[in-house]
Amino acid sequence: MFLACGDLIQASRERRFHRTDSEVLNLSFDFQGNLSIRGKRVIDFELTEEHIALKNTVREFCAGEVAPFIKEWDEKSHFERSVFEKMAEVGLLGVCIPEQSGGAGFDYISLGLVCEELEACDTFLRVAMSVHVGLNSLSVFSWGTEEQKQKYLVPQAKGEKLATFGLTEPNAGSDVVGMRSYAKRDGDDWILNGEKMWISLGDVADHFLFFCWTDQEKQKVRDHTGISCFIVERTMPGFSSGTIHGKLGIKAGNTGYFSLQDVRVPKENMLGNEGEGFKIAMFSLENGRYTVASGATGVIKASRDASVAYANTREVQGQKIGNFQLVKQKIAEMEADYQMAHLLWLKCGYLKNEGKPSAKAASLAKWQATIRSETAASMAIEIHGANGYTNDYPVERYLRNCKAAVIYEGTRDIHTLMQADWALGLKKEKAARVILPPYEPSEAKGTVG
Repeated sequence: MFLACGDLIQASRERRFHRTDSEVLNLSFDFQGNLSIRGKRVIDFELTEEHIALKNTVREFCAGEVAPFIKEWDEKSHFERSVFEKMAEVGLLGVCIPEQSGGAGFDYISLGLVCEELEACDTFLRVAMSVHVGLNSLSVFSWGTEEQKQKYLVPQAKGEKLATFGLTEPNAGSDVVGMRSYAKRDGDDWILNGEKMWISLGDVADHFLFFCWTDQEKQKVRDHTGISCFIVERTMPGFSSGTIHGKLGIKAGNTGYFSLQDVRVPKENMLGNEGEGFKIAMFSLENGRYTVASGATGVIKASRDASVAYANTREVQGQKIGNFQLVKQKIAEMEADYQMAHLLWLKCGYLKNEGKPSAKAASLAKWQATIRSETAASMAIEIHGANGYTNDYPVERYLRNCKAAVIYEGTRDIHTLMQADWALGLKKEKAARVILPPYEPSEAKGTVG
């Protein structure tokens, strides 16, 4: 049976305090090639015992709770909410949220590892982590007041409530300032109106981040400092939602829309300050892109593993197809793409752990991992031949699922332009009033040395 995150923390605690000095003082290199000693804050390509145990826990969870049923759920476009209740029991829905805020207290690399393993099973699992943890919970953790954290973050980190993120509208995607949602003051409250579209968990989540204009004059001139962010509850009068049907992929997940009609929220539900909504949205998207990148890496891994298994059993002309050079070429490319994508998101996770700017790294990782996942899934179908074109094998589902990630949270074209602008010096990572807090190990999980 898989271990809960709390059990992993205790097991790691018992192992760590019995390490010898020689085990603790490992030499490692950072991304600039600087030799360092473990115990100082540098990148280490070797996963910790905690990381490995967490990966194994997620893998076992997927094998026992999802893999036996995912083909049927996908065929029937069935959303199984009980899966998230079980994820909550294991501690995954608050994996990188501090223990004092109801989470498991792991680092940001752990979040990436969880997303990679989940999407290697099916994308709907990782999508939930992206919106619940990456886009919503980390934003409340970083920008929220203590009262907001207690009221919203704690139950989200414990998995008692599901959360999501409402930015996209029917007529506003990448063009954020093109949104039409708005809010007006009414005494100590705000009255919210608007519609959000293409929202993961949109028809099932309990808590929502809602972005809207709070300054109509700034809206007229497309000045993003007129946008603010609010925490909205499903139970608030005037809230309604629905499910989008007919999707190409991620059929086991819930994708929906929600509408606010004169929804009254107290001023205490504004996240950050008035006019900081755009900054919060960009902050949230960066963390979301990190989870998308690590998840897409899981698609590459799953495509590679399925192809290797098939190539080692399928026989043609008296020999296994793994002996054919062009099949080998495809598998080699998948392996190279996996390693590159994994390192890109791992570097981003390291930067987040250190409290360093990571927008550029998240964009690069998201861009490259998603486009390479699409290539890997397509090659996996080709290796499977006609069998790959049916759902008797999982590779066709990988291709249908991974396409969405090339589009959301910044299309491949948007990220291409962003990376070019950074390279040309036209774009900078500006200092922000609020950053994602660097990872601080609790005493129980502190490093030795």
